[in-house]
Amino acid sequence: MDVSSLDALWPGTGLGGLARQALEYLVGHPDAEEEAVAAGIGVPAQAARDALRSLEAELLAVRVRERPTRWSASPPRSALGALLARKRQELARAELYAEQLHEVYRTAPGRQVASDLFEVVESDEQVGARYAHLLRSSHKEVLHFAKPPYVTSRIAPTDASTSAGSAVRPGVRLRSVYDSDGIGDDGCLEAALRGAAEGELRLLSGLPMKLVIFDAVAAIMPLRKDDPAAGSLVVHSSTLLDVLTALFESVWERAVPLSLESRPVSPAASAERQDGVLDSRTRDILRLMSAGMKDDAIARALRLSRRTVQTHISDLGRQLGARTRFQIALLAQERGWLGNPKA
Repeated sequence: MDVSSLDALWPGTGLGGLARQALEYLVGHPDAEEEAVAAGIGVPAQAARDALRSLEAELLAVRVRERPTRWSASPPRSALGALLARKRQELARAELYAEQLHEVYRTAPGRQVASDLFEVVESDEQVGARYAHLLRSSHKEVLHFAKPPYVTSRIAPTDASTSAGSAVRPGVRLRSVYDSDGIGDDGCLEAALRGAAEGELRLLSGLPMKLVIFDAVAAIMPLRKDDPAAGSLVVHSSTLLDVLTALFESVWERAVPLSLESRPVSPAASAERQDGVLDSRTRDILRLMSAGMKDDAIARALRLSRRTVQTHISDLGRQLGARTRFQIALLAQERGWLGNPKA
C-alpha cells in the first residue's frame, strides 16, 4: 500500500502521522533506541519521543529498556485491532448521540422538518448555511440551475454559480445552466462569466426552476417559484433526487455552452464564412443567440461591440436567406453549424 493510501487510512486510529511512521519503524527494528527511531523517520529526537509515547498510550509500543531507552512494537494485529475496536465503539456512541440531537433538531419549535426526506428552511441565513454545508460536503458533482427572479439584496445560493465555484472542493465537477432570459443585466452576466471560469456553464431560455443538486444525495430548491426569498426546500428523498437529476441532464443536453473568448477575425476566416464555413467568433455569436440571449448580452459575454454582434447576425441572415433570429438559428442547426454540445 502506498504512502498516500496510508495517510488517508491512518487518521481513523486517532493518532498523528509521526506515530504511524514510528510504528512502521519499530515493526521492522525490534528494541530500537529513541535516537535510532528519530534518525530512521527523519525527525528531531523530541518529536520521535512524543510519537513513541503516543503509541505507548494506545498499547501499540512498549519500552523494553531504559538508559538508553529502547522501544519495541506490540504485535500489530492484536494491538491495532484492539485500538480500532475501541474507536468503533466510540463512533457507535457518537452515532447514537447524533440521532438524539437530530430528534431534538427535528422537533424544535419553529423548525419545519416533515420527515428525514424533506426540510423547509425559511430565513436567508439558514438557507445560506445549509447550502454552504452541502457544498463543502460534496465530493463528486454539483448541478445548478439559475433563473430569474434574482435576489439583489443578498447572494442567493440558488442564484449564483460563483458562490458554488468559490467554495467547491478541488476535483468536484460543477455544471451550471443559466436561464438566458435573465442574463441581460450586467450583474447576472458577470456572475455567469465567473461561474463559467469555475466550472462548466451553459445557457437555455425558459429554465423550469431554480435548483442545486449536491452529489445526488441532497438538493435545494425554492419553496415558491416567483419568490426566491420565501425560503427553500432541502430534499433528501432518493426518488425525487433521481427525477431532479434526470431533469437537469435533459436540460443540459439542450443548453448552449457559454464561450468566454472573443477571437479576432482574420481575412482567411472571413473568406471561410463566405464559403459556408463559420469562423469561431460568428459561431460563438450564433450559439449564444440560439440560447435566447439579446444582442447587448452577447456583446458583453464575448467582449464585443453591439454593432459587431448585429453585423455578424445580419451577415448570417443574408447567408442563410433568413429574416428572423429564429429562422437563423433553425437553419444554422439544420446545416450543423451549432454542433452538438457534449456533457
